[in-house]
Formats: sequence, structure tokens, C-alpha cells
Amino acid sequence: MLSVSSAYMSIPMADFNSLAPNYDQAIDHLRADPGLASLIDRVGPCTLRQEQQSGDLLAALVESILYQQLSGKAAAAIHRRFLQLYDGKPLTAAAILKTSEEQLRSVGISRPKIIYLKDLATKIPEFPPLEILTTWEDEAIVQTLTQVKGIGRWTVEMLLIFRLHRWDVLPLDDLGIRSAICQLYHLPEKPTKQALLQIGQPWQPYRTIASWYLWRSLD
Repeated sequence: MLSVSSAYMSIPMADFNSLAPNYDQAIDHLRADPGLASLIDRVGPCTLRQEQQSGDLLAALVESILYQQLSGKAAAAIHRRFLQLYDGKPLTAAAILKTSEEQLRSVGISRPKIIYLKDLATKIPEFPPLEILTTWEDEAIVQTLTQVKGIGRWTVEMLLIFRLHRWDVLPLDDLGIRSAICQLYHLPEKPTKQALLQIGQPWQPYRTIASWYLWRSLD
């Protein structure tokens, strides 16, 4: 049994919402990097705000799991078919646990991801709600949610970016980010995690916005 539900109040909290800057401030900062400046001009205004997820922690993590290692278009189709299994009703852990493997496979979900979804549904009651997670530091959220099978750092980082609206997330494991960096700076090969961390250091505290532009460069 997880100890998260009884221990989470001991984790240091901060008012992250009060630290959120506006987009113009972030863009002005990122334009100091010539490569990003040219990318920003090419892509246009940042629309990350319109891409933010809604729903509770379960819904957000389910979506992140389904998007793992798939193109956005393919993942969106599977996610849509998955939600249709529940006839428009709010997604619950109990409903996921009652859904058979055959039903989940029929909408395109792989066997490993079925295991991940079932494990998430089993453990989600032990996790604090989003209202509490919103006040946690990023690393505390990563360490807590990666207790679920199939949820690694990348999956939690997608939650941080698209649901918790964190502004300084750079997904070092994201192949799209590494490919975009390689193209943008004309590197001979994809950068290592350490190299990517160094490249992105000047972008702080707006690495989420930089990441969004890097993803868009691949569209």
C-alpha cells in the first residue's frame, strides 16, 4: 500500500501560480537565443494556453500514458475511442478497472499500456488531488507519480506542462525535443541529456515555452 496519501502534507509547498509570467515576458527572454528567435518568428504566437488540458489527475495521467511513443494524431484518435467506451461519463478508476482487456485492445491500446492504466487506476486513490499537487515543487510530483507502472519522468513532465501549467520544464527524454535541437543548431547528431541541459540553461525560467516552440518546429 502506498504511503503517499498520509505523507504528502509534509512536502514543502510554494505558491507557483503567483510566479506565472505572461507570454510576452517569456518570448522576450527566449529571443536572446538567435536560434530560438528565428524559430519564434517562423512559428508565430505561442498557443500553449489553448492546448492546456482540463479534468482531474486521473484523466490527465491517462491521456499522458496513451500519448507515450505515438504521434499526436494517432494518440488523439486512441484517446478519443478510449473515452467513448464510457459513454461520455466522467472517467473513474473503478470504471477503468472494470473495463476488460479485450475492450481496451479494441480501441487500439497496447497490452503494456493496458497494464499501466490498470496500475494507475489501482493507485490513484492514494495520490493527492490536483489542487494539492499544484502547490508542490516539480521534483516532488515526479517522485510521487512515477510510482505507477509505465509512468516515468517524461509522462509526469507532460502533466506539469499541459495540466499544471509549469513554465520551466525541459523534457530531456523527449526525442522530438532532441531532434528539433539537432535541426535548429545544425548539430551532427542528437544531443545527449547533459548537452541538452546545457543548451537549455539560458532559457530558464521559461523552458516550457522553448519546448513548445521546438515541438512546433517539427510540424
